Amino acid sequence: MADDSQRPIVIKRIKKGGSAAHGGAWKIAYADFVTAMMAFFLLMWLLGSSTKAQLEGISEYFKTPMKVAMQGGYGSGDASSVVKGGGEDLTRKAGQVMRGAAPDKSKDVISLEKAKAEKEKLQEMKLKIEKLIEKSEKLKAFKKQLKIDITDEGLRIQIVDDQNRPMFDSGGAAMKTYTRDILREIGKTLNELPNRISLSGHTDAIQYTTGERGYSNWELSADRANASRRELVAGGLEDGKIMRVVGLGSAVPFNKEDPNDPVNRRISIIVMNKKAEEAITKEASNQVEAATVQELEAKLGQPH
Repeated sequence: MADDSQRPIVIKRIKKGGSAAHGGAWKIAYADFVTAMMAFFLLMWLLGSSTKAQLEGISEYFKTPMKVAMQGGYGSGDASSVVKGGGEDLTRKAGQVMRGAAPDKSKDVISLEKAKAEKEKLQEMKLKIEKLIEKSEKLKAFKKQLKIDITDEGLRIQIVDDQNRPMFDSGGAAMKTYTRDILREIGKTLNELPNRISLSGHTDAIQYTTGERGYSNWELSADRANASRRELVAGGLEDGKIMRVVGLGSAVPFNKEDPNDPVNRRISIIVMNKKAEEAITKEASNQVEAATVQELEAKLGQPH
């Protein structure tokens, strides 16, 4: 019997198979996942850096894509400016302000804000005058004859006639004592605002016997307005605050239903807002220019 140590050793190696064809599929799936995540975060960044108008434009596109496609344009969320990029502000893109950049307020917005603040100040003045009337013994008795409101021109204070308590002597500009007291009390208060003042006199429709050919309601209303101006200044109103003094006769009645009503005889004081002041200044400038042109034409002998 041969020695066992001389027997050859046989090593069997078993090769496993069946999965070799799918060994790299996970790499492709992972690459697709990473690409999708990168695209997702890129989308989130774009949405976060877009302006409100751009987002609205995108939303409008998906709501009505045909409308945007047919009308064209750089973007449906563009600003109305014809200059793309917003002009001098280099932070602007596609007509819109980038997020984080301080938007420039337009002149219209600034004007509206100033007008609103001015109106609030006039409203405060209105309340102050109403309190003054309540506290003052001189003014409280004439409360029904004092009409205070806010108009498009500013704060309007009207002192109206009463059948049994007129402000002036009949047919003249001589002022009653209590009218003088009212105007002087109001004159002190009007200095608290920098606004200029317009003063107008009004009469009823009852004509003089001479009609409008001689001394008429036009002259009477102008004389009464000037008499009121003098009393306001005497009461402490600063020089130069009055911008206009006019007599309107019976052209603008308080009671339109009854032109002869005594309430139509009144003095109207308007603490003007900036818009009204500019309108008067512009009107005066146009009149000066027209007068200058007429003078030049007259000197040159041309018809005008």
